[in-house]
Order: sequence, then structure tokens, then C-alpha cells
Amino acid sequence: MTVPEDVLRGSLLDRLFAKAGDDRPVFTFLDYRGGGEHSLTWAQLAERVRVVAHRLREIAEPGDRVAIVAPQDLTYPVAFYGVLAAGMVAVPLFDPSLRAHRGRLLGALEDCGAEVWLTSSSTLERVRELGEPRHLLAVDELDGPGADPVPVDPEAPAYLQYTSGSTRKPAGAIIPHRAVVASCWQASLAYEVDSGTTCAGWIPFFHDMGLVQLVCLPVFLGSRSVFMAPVEFVRRPERWLRQLSDYPDVFTAAPNFAYDLAVEAAPREGLDLSGVRIALNGAETVRPQTVEEFQKAFGPYGFRREAHRPSYGLAEATVYVTSAGPEGPTITAFDRDALAEGRAVEVGPDFPQRRELVSVGRPVGQLVRIVHDGRVQPDGVLGEVWVHGPHVAAGYWRRENDAFGNHLEGLDGWLRTGDLGVLHRGDLYLTGRLKDLIVIDGRNHYPQDIEGTVAQAHPAIRRDRVAAFAVEDDRGEGVAVVAERVRDAEPDEAEVARAVRRAVSQEHDLALRAFHLVGPGELPRTSSGKVSRSAARAQYGGPHV
Repeated sequence: MTVPEDVLRGSLLDRLFAKAGDDRPVFTFLDYRGGGEHSLTWAQLAERVRVVAHRLREIAEPGDRVAIVAPQDLTYPVAFYGVLAAGMVAVPLFDPSLRAHRGRLLGALEDCGAEVWLTSSSTLERVRELGEPRHLLAVDELDGPGADPVPVDPEAPAYLQYTSGSTRKPAGAIIPHRAVVASCWQASLAYEVDSGTTCAGWIPFFHDMGLVQLVCLPVFLGSRSVFMAPVEFVRRPERWLRQLSDYPDVFTAAPNFAYDLAVEAAPREGLDLSGVRIALNGAETVRPQTVEEFQKAFGPYGFRREAHRPSYGLAEATVYVTSAGPEGPTITAFDRDALAEGRAVEVGPDFPQRRELVSVGRPVGQLVRIVHDGRVQPDGVLGEVWVHGPHVAAGYWRRENDAFGNHLEGLDGWLRTGDLGVLHRGDLYLTGRLKDLIVIDGRNHYPQDIEGTVAQAHPAIRRDRVAAFAVEDDRGEGVAVVAERVRDAEPDEAEVARAVRRAVSQEHDLALRAFHLVGPGELPRTSSGKVSRSAARAQYGGPHV
């Protein structure tokens, strides 16, 4: 199945302005600070987008980059579509209030070279602290005439999607208009969502999953988006659960750690999760234990197991690559030793050296292959995941990279994802990142396996805040681990270290080179909330206890 040509020739702007006379809500912001819901109808959105587009065309040229440095409220979608309607390239970036990500924000602003920045009146002064662009506009203060959207070239860049890496100069994937609509079309079929769906959640708009699921897909479908600021979820995860309970026919998305936090959230009185059609679990490793514990916790409140959809995507593919189907999560146990040798051998529940993996499903509207040394591998053999389709980005902004434009099976334009995986019974299973793979004495070790073992080794360790990585000294390559302790815990660090070393030795036949127990919030994370192994290595790479 391929993406239809009429979809690729269209744009999100076509779909937005086709509903310019519709008085139903399209974007609803749940404001926990100001109180209540704030909504924009399709008609209001179209009107405000025209105003932004008119102002931008007065001060910039088609193809110019325009940075969106705004809070996660109704300002953001107005700014995003205003840039697209002006024929310019949107650069969706961070809420300037997020001080922890200031370095990444400055790096992205420098890299994209945007001379026009869009924000809201509430954050105008904070944005001024970041620099002095040629033009700084508060979108909610703009008034005056509007302009019709400019015609869209499907191959022209719609926006730059900056990756959530830990460096100060992250890479911006160039997302053409055809890639946006292709990815939305793929997701709409994969998850069987339509105009009656409520796209609900809290994922940051500067993240590929949040931007597509909460900003782009609702316009593509003609549906509704209901969202909150990410910090409101972090402060009280039960708000996400209430959101899923309060709206009909919900499609939500979140990383695995969010499902863990939801299990820990309270209270649950009055929850009804029977209306959750899809709960996408992606952006980081999907843990079997998370799937089971979430179902155990919320099955009694109407959550259907088949609604839980482990998925795989990345910014360089706009977002969507594969997903579980209507059957829901599939958890398979493999021989850990065989995986270390590059083979996927399914084993039974009593096999001692077993590693359980959650399938991330199958692709829709694209090609996915497992490749090693330039050759496609059969089912059961590990390799790098390669992707081909109209949703793939056009490359990185102002930098060369061999991830794009590769040749395979007589086709050009393959994306090398850098992810390791295997096809088993036609489903994709991810085993780790090429750059994170730890090789000791010729044997492969996946950091996710070691992290899972460490997380269960002692109750003082927060299970979703562990990083394992390779270190090297005069003894050669070894493994180091950094783990956060749970909040309010004051454990004996030596006791925790002994438990961790014992567990890793028993499960993986490894002697840890270093172990470091740190306080809550001290383990480096990416802007999307994932643990950053590279930053952890840079910060804690030396020996400890």
C-alpha cells in the first residue's frame, strides 16, 4: 500500500482552509494555571492564521526560516500554520520558560539562522533574553488584515524538526510538505483514526510526536486536538488520565515512562477509559512490564488492552514508521545469547537466558528493511533498520549526513535510522541503537537489557531513570551505570551498589566498571524526556563505587 498521489500533492493548509467556515472547535487548550478550557474553532484558526501570514509576508521572504519560541498554548498552532501559510519554513522550538533546555534552544536558533521569531505576549520578555532577532512578534497581539495562503510546492520545506539530542547544536531534519501529509496519512490508516477522533495529550509541540499527533494530524483528519502543557503532566500525571476519560474517541500518544508514571498516579475515582481508542507508546523502548502493569492498573477502568499500541518512529521520518495493529501489544521472549550473536530465536517461558521484547508492529505506506553490510537480512537476523517512503525527510539543515539518500533494492532515498532491530514473524522488534551497542570480548550487550536489570536490583532505584554505557580505560572496554534514586529515599549507597553489581553479574556475566547512584533529576535527559546515555557518559564516565 502506497500513499495516494492526490494526498502527496495536497497540504495541511488545503485542509485547514477548506473548513474556514466551520464553527466547531479544532484546538482546545486545558489551562491549569488560568483555569478552564480555551478553544479555537476552525473559522477562528483560519482567520488568525491569515493575520500572521500577512504580517510575515511584510517582513520576510518565502523560504525564510521562522522560529516558534512559544508556550504550549493556542499561540503555537496559530504561529505554526501562519508560517506555512506565508510560504516560509517553520522551526518549532521550546517554550522559553523551560530553563533546563536553554542550551538546546540557543543551539537550534543559531543553527537554523531564523531572523524572525514568533512567541506570545506572556513570554515576550523571556524570549528577548535569548537574543535579538531582526523581528520578534507576539502572535496573540497581531491584528490587521489577513492574507490567503500561498500555493504550496509539495517538495518545499514545511518545517525543520530538531532532534532531541543532548548537544548544543542539534540537527534539524528538513520536513517537506509532502512528508507531513504522507506521515499523517500513514498514521490515520495505521491507527484507524478519523474526523470523529479526539487527539489528546501533552507531548511537547517541539517534539516530532507531539507536533504531528496534536498539531498536524487533527488538521489532516478534520478532527479535534485537546492538549495541555507538558509541565502539567509532569506535576500531576493523573491530569492526563482525566483528559483521556473526559473526551470521546481518544487517540493519545506518550513515551513509555509516561505510562509508568500514570500507574503511580492517584486518585482514580470516576475514571472511564473505555473511550480510549488508541494509546500510542513510542519515542523510547517499550517495556513489557509497563504494558502489563498499565493494563492491570487501568483495565478495571475500561482500558482495552488492544488500545495500547507500541510504535516506532523518528524525526528523520517525520514521525511514523511502524505500529502494532488491532491486536494490541505482542510480547515475545528471545534467547539472549542468540541476540548477542545477531539472531532472534524465540524461546519459552522457562528458558533461563531469555529477553522479552515488545513488538513495534508493521509499517503502513512505506518500506522497512533490516540491513547489514549493505544487504537485506531475512527474518530472524539482526541489523540496522532502513526506511523508504514519501514521509522521509529531505536531509539535515546545512549539514551532510550519510543517513539519507542510500541505495537499496534498486531504490534511492533510503534512510538509515541508526537503530538495531530484527523482523520476527513479520513484526519489527528493536534491540537498541548502533551507537549505544556495548561490545566486550566480542560479545554484544544492549544497554536496555542492563538498565532493566539494574532497575529491578534495588527498590531505591527509579526504574525509568537508569543509563548504561561503555567506558574504556587501561583494562579495555567495560560497562558503567548511572541510576537515579527514588524521591525521598536515603539508601545506603554501598548496599545499592552491591545489589546492582550482583544482579548484573548474574544476569549478564559482566563485572561493572563503575556504578554511580545520583539524586532525583540528576541523570541527564533529552528535551523529550528520554535518558541521554551520551550525556551521562560525558558527565559520569569515570569510576565511582
